[in-house]
Amino acid sequence: MKFREKMQQFMYGRYGNDQLSRVYLGITLVLLVLSLFTRWTIFYIAGIALLIYCYYRMFSKNIAKMSAQNQKYLNWRYGLAVKRQKAKTHMEQRKIYHFYKCPQCSQKVRVPKGHGKICITCPKCKMEFVRKS
Repeated sequence: MKFREKMQQFMYGRYGNDQLSRVYLGITLVLLVLSLFTRWTIFYIAGIALLIYCYYRMFSKNIAKMSAQNQKYLNWRYGLAVKRQKAKTHMEQRKIYHFYKCPQCSQKVRVPKGHGKICITCPKCKMEFVRKS
């Protein structure tokens, strides 16, 4: 129990572990395993350097900076998830809709399939253009 208390006291005021650190640890593990199989020292050096940086982040007392780095990573990951979901939705909707870009403002416009030639009005700039649906 004394070790646990001493560790808690040591970590007080330090940043600790977060999602970005976990990603770094995962990449470190992959690099070190690659270095075992390929015998390339570059993977080993990169893995050890990333491990040292990960520990630096965990033991850092600059909580604001480390938190900002983690938040930037989380925003990037969220953006990727949104793009992936949009692409998935677009692929599902391709069966029943055509997607066109407005020639003037490049706004994507979705129109149902099977109506022949139709006049499409862009909801953003109100330009009308004719396309086959």
